Amino acid sequence: MKRPAVRITDVAALAGVSAGTASKALNNTGQLSQETRARVQRAAAQLGFTPDARGRALSSGRTYTVALLTTDSSGRFSIPIMRGVEDVLSAGELATVLCDTRDDPLREQSYLRSLVARGVDGIVVTGRRTEPRPPIDVPLPVVYAMAASSDPSDASVLVDDAAGAAAAVTHLLELGRSRIAHITGPADHRSAIERAQAVAATTTLVGPPLFGEWSEQWGRQATDVVLRTHPAVDAISCGSDQIARGVCDRLRELGRDVPTEIAVTGYDDWPVMALASRPPLTSVDLRLEELGRRAAQLLLDAIAGRPHHGVLELPAVLIPRESTLGS
Repeated sequence: MKRPAVRITDVAALAGVSAGTASKALNNTGQLSQETRARVQRAAAQLGFTPDARGRALSSGRTYTVALLTTDSSGRFSIPIMRGVEDVLSAGELATVLCDTRDDPLREQSYLRSLVARGVDGIVVTGRRTEPRPPIDVPLPVVYAMAASSDPSDASVLVDDAAGAAAAVTHLLELGRSRIAHITGPADHRSAIERAQAVAATTTLVGPPLFGEWSEQWGRQATDVVLRTHPAVDAISCGSDQIARGVCDRLRELGRDVPTEIAVTGYDDWPVMALASRPPLTSVDLRLEELGRRAAQLLLDAIAGRPHHGVLELPAVLIPRESTLGS
């Protein structure tokens, strides 16, 4: 015989609260104490209560769906951010929809019209670059992650790129390295510029930063330039893990030991690059999942009528490995 469905009134009775209070506790709404919410949640788990998503949406006027709008087609940055977003939203039983605009303004506008028509509860906007972007114009709560909105009153969550780059160079200085070169990405990318400026402000480099591409090939080419112009260099700071892996490969081909002769640091702490490098890279972790979690929490606050205004900047974390410490 099929067991009768557990109702919200059953959960309320077991928790010793009203049905309305039980509903608020399970939907993460209302002004309830943490103890009350926890008691209701324990009762729901004990009874195996499963909320009726359609009924909940109809009664609340919400769809319990949030969109992640991104320009990062490769998923390099958007996937870790989405994992962090889902860590927060899944606890409140909200679904996350990923929308890849592919850097196409027309595609972005098409997605936005569709998302508004579907009645999503809010939008997290992210991408693959850190330049401030124009705000999106929708009648929904919006939070920007990794790249700020150009409107300072919007809610944006960023990583402190400058402090991360400075931490990597400070690490090299503390290891006794004093003849440091810096190789980074395109000169028109905000992240490359900020990281290079922070490095130059932290120490006197052997020469001006070398700007190029976010690629292993550029790391190899730039290594030859550095060694030709500054043969006594004892450390190379890189603006990305891809560049740093190319640097390590080229140094190994030239018979230069890393880190005994030349220490190398990366940036991004991208496992596919940082851990596969020979040797594994000392790198700066952008903490993208934490960035996603903070963005999602700000979005939930905005949905609940408590919007955040302005920029929230999170610290990056240096992860030391063999490319500076040795085996």
